[in-house]
Amino acid sequence: MQIDHKQTLANRLAARFSRRRLMQGLGAGAAAAVLPTAASANGGHIKLAWIDFVDTLDPHFTGYLGAIKIHNNIYNGLLKITYDGEKVAFVPDLAESWKLLDDKTHVFKLHSGVKFHDGEPCDAEAVKWSVERVWKGTPKSPHAWKYEYLESVEVVDPLTVKLTFNKPYAFLPVALTGSTGRAGTIVPRKAVEKYGKDFGRNPVGTGPFKFVSWRENDSIVLERNPDYFEKGLPKLERATFLIMKEASSAVAAMLAGRVDGMSNSPLQFINQLKANPNLKVYGEIEGNYSLIAMNCRRPPFDDVNLRRAVGFAIDRETLIKQAFFGAGIPAYTPISPPMTGFFDKNIAKSGRGQFLDLDKAKAFRAKAKEQGPVEVAFLTSEQGQYGTRVAQTIVPMLDKIGIKAKLELVERATWVSRRNAGEFDMLDMTWSADLDPDETIFPEWHSGKAWNFSGWANPEFDKLVEQAQVILDVKARRDLYVKAEDILMDEAPMAILTHMPEFKILSTKVKGFKYIPADSLDLHTVSL
Repeated sequence: MQIDHKQTLANRLAARFSRRRLMQGLGAGAAAAVLPTAASANGGHIKLAWIDFVDTLDPHFTGYLGAIKIHNNIYNGLLKITYDGEKVAFVPDLAESWKLLDDKTHVFKLHSGVKFHDGEPCDAEAVKWSVERVWKGTPKSPHAWKYEYLESVEVVDPLTVKLTFNKPYAFLPVALTGSTGRAGTIVPRKAVEKYGKDFGRNPVGTGPFKFVSWRENDSIVLERNPDYFEKGLPKLERATFLIMKEASSAVAAMLAGRVDGMSNSPLQFINQLKANPNLKVYGEIEGNYSLIAMNCRRPPFDDVNLRRAVGFAIDRETLIKQAFFGAGIPAYTPISPPMTGFFDKNIAKSGRGQFLDLDKAKAFRAKAKEQGPVEVAFLTSEQGQYGTRVAQTIVPMLDKIGIKAKLELVERATWVSRRNAGEFDMLDMTWSADLDPDETIFPEWHSGKAWNFSGWANPEFDKLVEQAQVILDVKARRDLYVKAEDILMDEAPMAILTHMPEFKILSTKVKGFKYIPADSLDLHTVSL
């Protein structure tokens, strides 16, 4: 019997998402996946208050949701994410068709006539070069792990490219999307070579909008791509992302109608925004987790018992009330509720993971190498949703186990630089926009991977998450992830905190917005 390999992948991905999960937490009037499209002519200039951090507009090198939300308006991937109100699917985008010759060989037939914004053709050679830039380019992309099992990229003909892997790869459809996946976002060789390291400030894609300008700490401006390959799109003439460091100023502008939308909002303002009849708030518990990362490379957190003590000393319920204004749920392990088939809805009663148990925390503290008061620097910065409140709330909890944490508040760019360089004792952060357990724990905690900022290493954990990448059966993968998570949470390179809603706020004047869970803010169908 012939096996439909693509359907096998599709079924596995669809099994993770349920309507109840995806619709949970939407603001009043926001439950429809697609808002009615305006009957008026195309045009308009949308202005969005942007409080999320944007590091680069080079999709192959970003790790921030604030940048990803913009990327999807500049670039396309081989695949894209769609949502029909019932399920998420991964379908061709730059590809006109996608065929699996077997469970390791993917063939993409591209749309003809597609051009990058600089006029260069987006053909099979362009796709091959772009994929290889992520796979084995210099400097190394932080998304290179998504092509770890890639064996070859071949140009079959000018519009056909074949990707051959040495093992079946369960995560591939997510990796090949042009927004969340990033590894499958296609960029032009000529522009990358022209701008070099400055390509992220001069992005060129095939997407519905062309880059105009990026004024530091002021705005990012895009304009309509008149040659976009999807007929009749985009509808808007221009999009301006107003970079606002003060979230309260962004909220004030939103409430006053001076902007048409917000990338996110501090949690204390969400109820006020939801109550405004001129706004629609989209938000739900998505694929994410907040955490306290501890540096395992140096004292004092090279001591596993001290790290374990931190993990059991934190009161997540109090943290949610005080720092998250009631938005979110306690996290016990990284795998989050939208990952149906992997998330254990009874995990709170299972005894797995981390949770408040002060007696257990004190017992681990008694085993630590340093028995006197331990002084640590807690690196933090103002962040979009919760600012410094997480750090401020956790400091007195640590004091109960003899850890004297001193807050070190720095600018966001400095925080990023020091995190990436491993120059910290402990810090608070969030991993967002995860659609699969693989991206939730593999690059963050596998030894030597790009986002393992804590410097933790465990060979058995590495083996388990590697095995889970090449198995398509959901139950078999889940069993491997349970074992991997148990090792991760026991050795505690982090104290896991919460799973949170991700919010998007738009004026009711904005028509045609398609809500997609765990995806970017896609403007190509929007009109005013």
